Order: sequence, then C-alpha cells, then structure tokens
Amino acid sequence: MTAHRIVIVGGGAGGLELATRLGDTLGRRGLAHVTLIEKARTHFWKPHLHEIAAGSMDLHVHATDYLAQAHWHGFRYRVGEMVGLDRERREVQVAPVVDEDGLTVAEGYTRGYDTLVMAVGSQTNDFGTPGVAEHAIALETPAEAERFHRRLVNACLRAHMQDGPLGPRQLQVAIIGAGATGVELAAELHKSTRTLVSYNLERIDAERDIRIHLIEAGPRILPALPERIAGAATALLRGLGVQVRTGARVTAVNAEGVQLTDGTLLPAELVVWAAGVKAPDFLSGLAGLESNRIHQLLVRPTLQSTLDDNVFAIGDCAAAPWLGHSGTVPPRAQAAHQQASHLVKQLRRRIQGQPLQPWRYRDFGSLVSLGEYSTVGNLMGALVGGNLWVEGLFARTMYLSLYKMHQVALHGWWKTALGSASRWLTRSTEPRVKLH
Repeated sequence: MTAHRIVIVGGGAGGLELATRLGDTLGRRGLAHVTLIEKARTHFWKPHLHEIAAGSMDLHVHATDYLAQAHWHGFRYRVGEMVGLDRERREVQVAPVVDEDGLTVAEGYTRGYDTLVMAVGSQTNDFGTPGVAEHAIALETPAEAERFHRRLVNACLRAHMQDGPLGPRQLQVAIIGAGATGVELAAELHKSTRTLVSYNLERIDAERDIRIHLIEAGPRILPALPERIAGAATALLRGLGVQVRTGARVTAVNAEGVQLTDGTLLPAELVVWAAGVKAPDFLSGLAGLESNRIHQLLVRPTLQSTLDDNVFAIGDCAAAPWLGHSGTVPPRAQAAHQQASHLVKQLRRRIQGQPLQPWRYRDFGSLVSLGEYSTVGNLMGALVGGNLWVEGLFARTMYLSLYKMHQVALHGWWKTALGSASRWLTRSTEPRVKLH
C-alpha cells in the first residue's frame, strides 16, 4: 500500500509545527510521506522579527535549519516557491530556485499530493501607497529585519563620524502602523538605540538626536486589542519619548520621509511599514479556489477549502470561521499553533477514512511586549475566570512562554531547555545589542 502523500506549503509557525509533528507521528511509521515546500532555508518565529530589526536578538542563534529539522523529524524539505496548483492532477507547481549569483539551484518541479496544506502566512499590505516599495522596509522576513538593523547601525555610525550637524531626517525613524508589530518595534528600538550609542558613540545624544515616530491611521494604537491595553501602551510609549500620532493617514513615502494627509511631512531616515496584512497575491483565484479580498483562502470548520476536500489552509493565509462568533479567526500566532495541533489528529483520521472534526478557536488573550520596559495584555479562559488584565513581570513571563511553546513544538522539552540554558550562560560574554 502506498503511503499517503501530505504536502505542506510554507514553513512558518503553523507549517513547520505541522510538518514536524506529522513526521514524528506518521512519517516515521511509514503511514504518510510528509513533504514541506518552503523557499527559505531557515525558520524564525515571525512575532520576534522586531527584535532582529532592533538588534536585541541574533537571528543565527535562534533560527531553525529546515534540512536538519526534516532529518531529525521524519519529513522531507524541498526548497522552492509555489507558483501554481493543478487540482485535477493533484500537483503543486514550484518555480525554479536561483541563488544570489544567478545560478540555478533547482529547476522548476511539480509535487504530487493526496492532501495539500497551505500555510504560506501573510505579507504586509501597503494599500498601493506611493513610495512604500522604494523607501520603506516591511518586516516580513528575517532578511528584511536584518536589512533594517544594518541600516540602523550605519545611520548611527554615520552620524557619529560626520563633522557637521545632523540633518533634519538623520536618526529619525518612522513606523507606519501601530498594531502589535509597530508598537513592539517602537519600544524595542528605544532601548536598543540607547544601548548602541553607549558603545562610545559619544557624539550622539540619544535623548536629543534620536526620534521614533509611531503613526496610526485609526483613533488609537493596537486597534485589534482591548482599549485598556492600548491606553497603557500609549502612556508608556509617550513616557519614553516616542512620538505617537493617531488619526494620521499616510499618503506617500519618499526619500525625505513620510507625507500625511494633512500636508505634514515627517522627516525620516528610516521608515518601517507595518500597517495592514494580506495573504500572498498568488492565492487570489488559485486553481479556482475561493478567496476573500485580502487573498485568504476560504475554509470550512474542518479547515478544508470550500471547493476542494483535498486542500486545507491554516494560519494567516486561511479565512477560517470563528464558530460561535461572527466573522473569521484573527491572524494570530496562537491560531496557527492551534490549527496545526488540530490537523495532526485530523489528518490521521483522514488517512484512516474517518470523518473530520471541526476546529474551534480558543482565544487565550493577547500580550504586547514593550521590551524591557513592560509587557501588557489580557488572558482569557476558564482558568483565569474570564478576562484577566496582566502587566509587568507576570505578563512578560507569559509572553516569553509563547515562544518557548513554539520551540517545544519543534524541538521537544529537553532540547529547548538546554538551548535556553546555553544562551543564558553566554549572554554575559556578548554585547546587549547586535553591533553589525
């Protein structure tokens, strides 16, 4: 009997967790042939990209190598970017892979499947705003986060080495979009830039020279979270000197800075676009599957696409119904984790010919890290008696535990514990912020 072919496209939080657990439970036993298709070579937990950008976390210490993960956990990793789908032949079409020197690493290929799981995540939505692609950085990938950090370090070195006074846009950072990513980046940058300047960049006065602008089109920051969390975060950021602007819509980004609808030009040397998300464009109309206006694939409660039982979607690229509520499940890391855990059991049932059970989202609340200054949020569920407001050390511990849970899902308890202990022991021998 031929093993059931499961193909997972996308190695983000949900996709890699699913591939790892299916490889451990089905792949090693010969019950399924599990393949992960991903264009990147390494995985990094996306909610921490702002720390890579600020320089407070080293990508190469925390990244997971897909080839090694596949070898250790009984699945196959195939490099490449999906560009098409043949539902009739049940084949995924993958583009050729070319390296930075223009050399072909892999020719374009097709991969057959019995079950396909789309887990390609989301990307920033610039809403067609002029100049964003040319003059702003979107923290969608580790490479972009590292690119921003290099530009930040170079900006500080340039300001320190020049003879004349600073220009109006020098050391000015504009973050467009005050969702969780924008708010967390603003707080992390406030701390990391001051740490960076403390390494003998004495010609820069961090309090006087470095300005961080957080720009939000809506009436308040963190619009998707409870108002109490938004209020606490706003007060803390303004106390740090972050320039929080709400009700400010951006009309263009140019070489000089950010243009607002009221005619104001905010000078900025570094611009981050963190406003709005959408699923990758290629999902819109993919092989006739239904998608919404932000290109998410429409799925049923079983996480199967509305038009094809053999195609599933999880994570940010899926518009999954929120049972018992109106609308769809919000794009959060906890949703992708829950969906991956659910599908591990359901795909086993599918292979055995049993009916699939619906997935129900459990909202455990939201936490927003403001770096070393504070963490605020709310916890939800029966264990905390409904909705519990948390902040400070307890909230910070809960926030860090989310990442540890992801690591445990990939590596197990022992490896996660040993890796954490090793990083804690070596931390005192390394600079507190990445300097290159």
